[in-house]
Amino acid sequence: MSSAVTEESVKRQIEKLAQLRSSIAEAIVGQDEVVEQLLIGLLAGGHCLLEGVPGLGKTLLVRSLGEALRLEFRRIQFTPDLMPSDILGTEILEEDHGTGKRYFKFQKGPVFTSLLLADELNRTPPKTQAALLEAMQEHTISYAGTTYPLPEPFFVLATQNPLEQAGTYPLPEAQLDRFLLHIRVEYPGEEEERSILVRTTGSGSGKVSEVMDGAEVIALQKLVREVHVSEDLLTWITRLVRASRPQDSVINEVREWVRWGAGPRAGQSLVLASKARALIHGRLAATREDVRALASPVLRHRLLLSFAAEADRRSTDDVIDVLLRDVPFPA
Repeated sequence: MSSAVTEESVKRQIEKLAQLRSSIAEAIVGQDEVVEQLLIGLLAGGHCLLEGVPGLGKTLLVRSLGEALRLEFRRIQFTPDLMPSDILGTEILEEDHGTGKRYFKFQKGPVFTSLLLADELNRTPPKTQAALLEAMQEHTISYAGTTYPLPEPFFVLATQNPLEQAGTYPLPEAQLDRFLLHIRVEYPGEEEERSILVRTTGSGSGKVSEVMDGAEVIALQKLVREVHVSEDLLTWITRLVRASRPQDSVINEVREWVRWGAGPRAGQSLVLASKARALIHGRLAATREDVRALASPVLRHRLLLSFAAEADRRSTDDVIDVLLRDVPFPA
């Protein structure tokens, strides 16, 4: 832990995280695990892919997060005719009225924001999907030989519908790997769904309280890096990721079900996400519980299944369950 980080400042920042969750709950009923994973992605400095059927409040959740954080929020509806310039921006021809000279000026697109909702990302062709690659990895946009920095913090939340596949373009592995977490948004429970009906059909506004600004988010992201991870835990995470690769794995199910395993970025993501989860729960050291809780959202989009797995109706979550069961923690 850095000497510049005091116990009192850490306590205040952890309290702010609790307030942030409470503020989002003013607009969102239930979905506690989804909200926690979104906050983990934000604090770890990564991006999140949300998968769920329409009507589960994904857009409202992202908008509520932006309001609670006092961050600029923009939404892009991805469609088959969307072009890269619709996301990144374009050059426009302007005239200097004093000299009469004409020049090109870069008009920034909607990607220049802190919180970007890429709605139904898989509905746009690969050329347009790829427009986000540099933004997600480097936090910059390159256009006509000039590099433009994006605002900090910069957080992409993309959604996709798991049911409709007609007219969609599945995300390539290179783009999926840019997402820290793949979050599945499930149907609410009976009581939660009843509360949604009451809250959304009455006169209440569900106003979200502002909790923190961008500077405080950046401070929390730096604090996450200070969270301790033991040598044994690092070794276990390394072995989990390596065991997911069929050419290196001694686990029979992995060799049978997996065509391509997770790369090194998966291990980096699992370490950072575990640190962020520990901080959200008021701890300054990550544990096996954090790794177990985040193994599926970190790894599920980084494994490519074999035809045998598809024939057996096995999912990537089944593979992850086997990894957690069969890869022993260092003695």
